[in-house]
Amino acid sequence: MDKTYQHNNTEKKILNFWLENHIYHADVNSNKEAFSIVIPPPNVTGSLHLGHALDDTLQDIICRYKRLMGYEVLWLPGTDHAGIATQNVVEKMLQKKGITRHQLGREKFVEKVWEWKEQYGQRIINQLKSLGASCDWDRERFTMDEVLSKAVKKAFVTLYNMGLIYKGTRIINWCPRCSTALADLEVEHEEKEDKLYFVKYRFLENPDQFITIATTRPETIFADTAVAVNPRDERYKSLVGKKVIVPMTERVVEIITDERVETDFGTGALKITPGHDPTDFEIGLDHNLKVLIAIDSNGKMTEIAGELSGLDREIARKRSVEILREIGSLERVKNLKHAVGHCYRCKTVIEPYVSEQWFVRSTPLAKRAIDAVKSDTIQFFPERWEKIYFDWLENIKDWCISRQIWWGHRIPAWYCNNCNEIIVSEDEPKRCPKCNSSNLRQDEDVLDTWFSSSLWPFSTMGWPENTPELKKFFPTSVLVTGFDIIYFWVARMIMMSLTLTGKEPFKNVIIHGLIRDSQGRKMSKSVGNVIDPMDIIEESGADALRFSLASLSNPSGQDIKMSKEKVKGARNFANKLWNTARFVLGYEEYFTNYNISSEDINVMEPEDIWILSRSISVIKDLCLKLDEYNFSAASTEVYNFIWDEFCDWYIELTKFRIKNNFKSTLAIKVLFCVFKQSLIMLHPFMPFITEDLYKRLPENKGSITFETLKGFDYSLNLKKLKNMGALIEATKCTRKLRSEYKVAPDHITEPILIMPENIKDRFISEIEKFCFLTKSKNPKIALEMPKDLKGYAIERNTSITVLLYLEKGELERSRELIEKTLQKLLKESEISKQRLNDPKFLNSAPKEIIESEREKLDNQKKSIEILERKLSFLK
Repeated sequence: MDKTYQHNNTEKKILNFWLENHIYHADVNSNKEAFSIVIPPPNVTGSLHLGHALDDTLQDIICRYKRLMGYEVLWLPGTDHAGIATQNVVEKMLQKKGITRHQLGREKFVEKVWEWKEQYGQRIINQLKSLGASCDWDRERFTMDEVLSKAVKKAFVTLYNMGLIYKGTRIINWCPRCSTALADLEVEHEEKEDKLYFVKYRFLENPDQFITIATTRPETIFADTAVAVNPRDERYKSLVGKKVIVPMTERVVEIITDERVETDFGTGALKITPGHDPTDFEIGLDHNLKVLIAIDSNGKMTEIAGELSGLDREIARKRSVEILREIGSLERVKNLKHAVGHCYRCKTVIEPYVSEQWFVRSTPLAKRAIDAVKSDTIQFFPERWEKIYFDWLENIKDWCISRQIWWGHRIPAWYCNNCNEIIVSEDEPKRCPKCNSSNLRQDEDVLDTWFSSSLWPFSTMGWPENTPELKKFFPTSVLVTGFDIIYFWVARMIMMSLTLTGKEPFKNVIIHGLIRDSQGRKMSKSVGNVIDPMDIIEESGADALRFSLASLSNPSGQDIKMSKEKVKGARNFANKLWNTARFVLGYEEYFTNYNISSEDINVMEPEDIWILSRSISVIKDLCLKLDEYNFSAASTEVYNFIWDEFCDWYIELTKFRIKNNFKSTLAIKVLFCVFKQSLIMLHPFMPFITEDLYKRLPENKGSITFETLKGFDYSLNLKKLKNMGALIEATKCTRKLRSEYKVAPDHITEPILIMPENIKDRFISEIEKFCFLTKSKNPKIALEMPKDLKGYAIERNTSITVLLYLEKGELERSRELIEKTLQKLLKESEISKQRLNDPKFLNSAPKEIIESEREKLDNQKKSIEILERKLSFLK
């Protein structure tokens, strides 16, 4: 073995071993109980970021743990075609060559996207492999592959035939840049400093009188078809039914009433523009108002805008304000901060736009999804995320699923050019069923990317065919994801699965927080605080990154503060494990086998029994914490056992026994057994190094994946554990003294140990080990504290007190340090006393501040007492 751990060499070697041997291929014919997870498919345009790394690390920990517990595990990977995002990437690539998608045409453009996908689309998959994701890479899926395309068509046709998909004219979110509709969830709202314009609408009967409305969008005045006030607003009751003239036009509209008008916004009078505002559209439907369009799909003004026709909407806004001012209709302007919707992909300000689109009727689907969680058929971890899930589903709107782009699943609907019949079919129809015409054309639109993603848990397993994978592994067991896509994806998967398969898509949903920087800020390129996981993998290794993420993850689902510094501790842990392996494997020639016999148990030393019993307890606790998805507590449990108990205690005692040839063969057997168990425990968190070290062990099974996570199944003589307890307590006290008083490493001390009779009897048999562990000789054991001792440092534990004689230099240095600390504490305690004796402080300070000061004084008194006692021994 190399003297130092080279993570890059190890991780590349082990990854190749896993891939070449298809270690994680799930067997559909296995008799083992099934456990399955589908990966949240990353966008094919993406690269691995820390959010992915966290999400996939937690999934991988679960999968590796379940394999070690004897399950047949399928972790199914794949990527999402990411319609708008991918189309934008390819369009930008073509723009650099001076080519537009319209010049190419639909068919050629889609070919270019496929070419791009084949060349660049595996980047994030390869990065996931570098992270150590133990997916079944033989079953990798893509949302546009043949199997999933078939499922998408089946789902659309089924929902359409059930009356749950329809085509209708509605006001939708429109991106003028991407030229496509967007679902509500695809609109990102940002606070923006804007203007609120107060505009006079003059009465038809008396143009000298007017009603004032307030608007942020004066350019849409050209499409106004009414003015509305709230029926309860006393200010305007006498004006209802009167006619006003729309400024900049000759159109006459009526003042109407509607409950949806907010009395406290602007003037309480609202201009109604059904073609350019969702609320206005609904008001317009209820009042049979005409829908006029002032801004087209490209963000340009239409003919009804008169001289502004053809102008960009932003320019038209400025020109509208100028015209309103010129004609005397602009009353005043004030600043306004409000949320403005932007396209989630290109960040263009969205435009409410009336058009014909395809929709999913969501309310019937939502009811079943709500019931599934309320009945605990599906459970959220942590449970608090259920409220957000319910809030959205209980107020759900119909889902606009059509997109006016070329990359994606083409809507399986055809139109008859003769009679306008709509034919929805999985297969391309040859003739119109109504008029028998063959003059048919397919719908130009594609489906929202989230439509195919909502089928992911079952489409990836071959639905609608009843495949072996679907029979064994569906419904899946767990979904791991961030809270930011509960609406986008989690809820929709549940709705679709229950409707199309009659089964829940998964049983448990684990929601984790977002990764933030060390100051708690969201990571962004503009701030310069983004941490690239691939950089961390290169610098410190995938195992170190994974272990850090697991240890920082919390069961409450709170956001995680991350820094490169936090990875260093995990990297040091990997180095510690490597050095431990070098020590253990150095005695391989003395290894006999892993089977510990009853004869072995009968002659075991206390430390043998202690480390074996501790490993049993740790495995139980580890399983309990992982079953509860408490990754941070589980990783801490394993870390503490390996570093503190196995390395710092058992290995050190093994060195003593080997050096003294004292039951060394038995010690080596236990050493190998516990080291192997330690690797198995740690494997879900740090798979690369544990696989590499496991393969170096004698009698291995080829891969640690084929091992079982279980405790030793033999009866131990636990009486001897008390001997180990006495040894640990005495050693900790002595080591603390050596460290605190800076005793030179080569100084062999002669400590005095005061302990009761019952502990003395246990300790005496371990006294040689104590001397080895603490660099001591001739320790004296007493039942009571000796009198008139000078020059000694003192440390008390639960039942043992240790006195350590200090040499002159150590004594003077320690006395000086204690006196300095004592003087500081005395001054601080005097300040606390003065504050607590000050009536002004006691009368004005909050109760909790006073209590905190009293508690501080009590702690100071205790510390002073301890230091004075220590000082008395040093004089």
